[in-house]
Amino acid sequence: MNHQLNPHQWVNAHADYLYAFAITRINDEEQAKDLVQETFLAALERIGNFEGKASERTWLTAILKNKVIDVYRKNSSGLKTTDIKEAEREQDDFFDADSGHWIKGHGPKEFGIEDKDHIINKEFEQVLQKCMQKLPVLWKAVFTMKHIEDEPTDTICTELKVSASNFWVIIHRAKLNLRACLQKNWI
Repeated sequence: MNHQLNPHQWVNAHADYLYAFAITRINDEEQAKDLVQETFLAALERIGNFEGKASERTWLTAILKNKVIDVYRKNSSGLKTTDIKEAEREQDDFFDADSGHWIKGHGPKEFGIEDKDHIINKEFEQVLQKCMQKLPVLWKAVFTMKHIEDEPTDTICTELKVSASNFWVIIHRAKLNLRACLQKNWI
């Protein structure tokens, strides 16, 4: 066994961190707990593959991240061509066709979180999580991977098996829905 890994300490050293990682992406307590357990099991099965290039926590997080993506993939369903055409029409209402910028009057309002008040930010995070739960599973997965995990678009398309045009439709719709929900529940 690799001397850099200490599986006997994984639960004490990493379970809380991994659970927090999973719950912010899945928002289902039982599933998040299951994913952490599955991560530990998968890590034990692959312990010989650990090369020591990353820390133990980073390696476990990468395994968990793949498990989260599997959940996204399992729960998602693609978009129909009619959805793409409809979303393109919707964009005409909000964005300038030439510049791609918001049309005056349709741009997002200030959310009131520009200050660094941690209590307000925590409240905003709670409202954002509730709004994200209202998104279809695939939309939430795409939005989370793009704007929370900062994954490149091509990685998201590959991992979730969506075309580039579907990706942009999904991200557009997710943003519009989140914007509406946040404006209703936060501002």
